[in-house]
Amino acid sequence: MMSSNNALLKAGDWIKGKSREGELIIGYIETLEEGIIKTKVISSDNKTIEGKSIPLLSKQVKKMPAAKVANKEQIQFLIDLALSTGDEEWFFELTSKLNSMRELVKDIKKI
Repeated sequence: MMSSNNALLKAGDWIKGKSREGELIIGYIETLEEGIIKTKVISSDNKTIEGKSIPLLSKQVKKMPAAKVANKEQIQFLIDLALSTGDEEWFFELTSKLNSMRELVKDIKKI
């Protein structure tokens, strides 16, 4: 499925967009079917829709770029976000990165 920014969208992708009412939405794709994207709203200027799933048209959203994580604090924040959204795969990916960073620090301290 193509969005307005010509990026291939799939379940789990983080997106930003506007609802038909013009509300800013940041969330992730739960499902997509025939141009309709079921979006789990994580943040919005309309606080009453946060945490809910709403339908959006693919032309209303734009795929967010992958986060470039630079330090331990950022990874820990993203781990919390993965836990709050129930994204188990992302959680394991992030904890693996965090553990790799810890091992690297241990190895450096031994030198």
